Amino acid sequence: MTPIALTIAGSDPSGGAGLQADLKTFHQHQVYGASVVTLLTVQNTTEVSRVDVMAPDLVVAQIDAVTRDLPVGAAKTGALGSAPVVRAVSEAAARFTFPLVVDPVMISKHGAPLLDDEARDALDELFAHATLITPNAPEAAALTGRPVATLAEARVAAESLAKRGCSVLLKGGHLGDAEAIDLLLHEGELHELPAKRIDTPHTHGTGCTYAAAITARLARGDALVDAVTGAKAWLARAIATAPGIGHGHGPVNHLTPI
Repeated sequence: MTPIALTIAGSDPSGGAGLQADLKTFHQHQVYGASVVTLLTVQNTTEVSRVDVMAPDLVVAQIDAVTRDLPVGAAKTGALGSAPVVRAVSEAAARFTFPLVVDPVMISKHGAPLLDDEARDALDELFAHATLITPNAPEAAALTGRPVATLAEARVAAESLAKRGCSVLLKGGHLGDAEAIDLLLHEGELHELPAKRIDTPHTHGTGCTYAAAITARLARGDALVDAVTGAKAWLARAIATAPGIGHGHGPVNHLTPI
């Protein structure tokens, strides 16, 4: 049977991030993609000029429609936008029988807020139903209330976040180390995942794409550590071969072979 993955995320009409990036990533991993729209943005590679959040009942109705009909193998969340949507998705996730990856998207690549303060506080409810959460360093700092600017601080933050009942992938792209070192805390074991830092402006949608690649690999049956390490290696190649689309922060290469 063809593996199926579900993304519950916002729309990026320029195609580099959000559910569009997720669906491209699922397809590249030979996984059938389904999507639930949580918010609409007006954006491109240079700016975000508008964000409209969907009604919570509409988001849940989409989730129910998909999960009643399709044998979803794994799901992910991206930008959720508001506390009522976060809580509605949390209630739906309590019924999931498949892995859930939560990417706690708070700010766009252009600095536009995609999650308000009340919604950030509600994320704990969603984390309780997550298999894995994938914050970057600024998101981890916001979630823990402590600085995350060094690898040592990232380790402390990962341990703090894991107490919320899920595995943690704390992404190191924003840390100042020579290498981009991600930290994966899973079943009490801390894995350091280094990668060569790539000097490029074309990193629009990397967080969405990374989480989607992990989700696709989980839907295919990979163990969590294998899914993360495989997704990271694929993403590094996608960043290195970014096509240079747009006049700002362009997308990664979603056509990169797996």
